[in-house]
Amino acid sequence: MIFVPNGRQSPDFVVVLDLDDTLYLERDYVESGLNAVGCWVESQLARPALGSLMIDLFRQGIRGNIFDLALAEAGLAGRPDLIARMVQVYRQHRPQIDLTADAKRLFARRPDRVAFALITDGYIDAQKRKMRALRLHAQGLSLGICTDRWGRADWKPSERAFRHVQAIFGVPPQALVYVADNPNKDFHAPRRLGWRTLQIKRPGRLHTRIESFAESADAEIETLDEIAP
Repeated sequence: MIFVPNGRQSPDFVVVLDLDDTLYLERDYVESGLNAVGCWVESQLARPALGSLMIDLFRQGIRGNIFDLALAEAGLAGRPDLIARMVQVYRQHRPQIDLTADAKRLFARRPDRVAFALITDGYIDAQKRKMRALRLHAQGLSLGICTDRWGRADWKPSERAFRHVQAIFGVPPQALVYVADNPNKDFHAPRRLGWRTLQIKRPGRLHTRIESFAESADAEIETLDEIAP
């Protein structure tokens, strides 16, 4: 998904943003999706309250097998076809999410000659739905890239999306900053290209486990209010 809203001259500086746990809390998307799946199960199979059960499991820290556990509770275990359909409903639901307050302030106070862009991993249909739900075009985002447009091999830490952004805006590496949350994949490519990098460490973010191959950002922030392009 690419937005090119106008023909203004090239910016002096580009703030490139991650999406999940950078512009909104990813847990809100997860709970939105689980609720949508629960509503679908209730309408199709007459099994109520599965959405609430799955959200409770998620809040308890369960990851990876929430659907299996919920179906077992409902007496529907061992249905791979049903799991596949639930995954589809989850990825294709209309997210009930909103920008964080500091993200709204960041877009609202954009100085002249500063552009905003976005690079995000994840299944392209789901990521596009998130971007539409957050109304990023209306917020002033000039360029939005879902790396899945090129396939899984070009998800971060691939350099492809970062090189693409740099070419689109025609600015040198020192005029670009990437703001993201996950050191396990987010900062490898932009640092190698000479960009500045910032890790946002939001309370309530999902990805807090640091792998041994993680690469630190140049600096850490807790809120987007700390960005001063």
